[in-house]
Amino acid sequence: MQLQDVLNHYANNLKSVEEHMEKYLHSEILLIPEVSNYLISSGGKRFRPLLLLIASDLCGYKGEKHYPLSAVIEFIHTASLLHDDVVDHAETRRGKASANHVWGNSASVLVGDFLYSKSFKLMTDHGNFSIVKLLSATTNTMAEGEVLQLMRCGDIDISEKDYLSVVEKKTAVLISAACAVGGILADAPEAKVEALTRFGMRLGMAFQITDDTLDYVAVEDEFGKAIGMDLKEGKITLPLIRTLKKCSPEEKDLIIQIVKSEEPGREDIGKIISLIDKYKGIDYSLNKAKTYIDEGKALLESFEDSEPKTALLAISDYLIERRL
Repeated sequence: MQLQDVLNHYANNLKSVEEHMEKYLHSEILLIPEVSNYLISSGGKRFRPLLLLIASDLCGYKGEKHYPLSAVIEFIHTASLLHDDVVDHAETRRGKASANHVWGNSASVLVGDFLYSKSFKLMTDHGNFSIVKLLSATTNTMAEGEVLQLMRCGDIDISEKDYLSVVEKKTAVLISAACAVGGILADAPEAKVEALTRFGMRLGMAFQITDDTLDYVAVEDEFGKAIGMDLKEGKITLPLIRTLKKCSPEEKDLIIQIVKSEEPGREDIGKIISLIDKYKGIDYSLNKAKTYIDEGKALLESFEDSEPKTALLAISDYLIERRL
């Protein structure tokens, strides 16, 4: 099974999620649906809602609450992107102008706030106490991750451990929660929910590490942002962290000079990419991502073979194959 097969199999479910999101975004304050829909409709495969749908299917859920709760997961993700782009002073998102570039920072922050508050209303309407507790803790951890990343912005001495902590808090925790909610909805045994939680965490780690690695190698039209954009925003990610650990003092000085410059140019980015290639920072990072994927797939062994299990394995494989 390939990713497209997974998307085809769950196409009707994802369509229902889209319909729920459209309904929940309705507001007489027209700027709210305008900004929200701009970002939500700008691409992406609904990765997080898809995981919730598959996890609930894996655990035998037969109800309808997975649709509004999938919308909750996507709203939380979208709110974090709106706030992210303001913090990063971003001008593009998924290959087009970012919401803050179109409507300004104030609108982006406030619509992000709306999406968070709408998410909590939907949680209480459609979730149980365990789900509300999990997603409340998740959003709190995500906020901590944002602050931690801000503290580490431009920090050339950031350790791999600190980098992985940012990835876990900022990205992986929501992917983990999406998987866990599917199991909780189905009233799955605690061991199964725990396996899904841990699977999602490893999937999320691999997802972000691969994403950060693609920033140095991907084709812009396919990836949705220019090569080296993370570096321009002061984000020191795993390929560069590994390179800094292996390079000479002179090469480290060059990297520091480029990172500290106000606007690294294409030539500067090229020099850093050459050093990353020299010290195999890309290979190291992708191998780290693959280790997380392998650990995640092993956690699914406790589930009987089924179509949803095969779908989760296919998504896992896709995450480390999406190289260019």
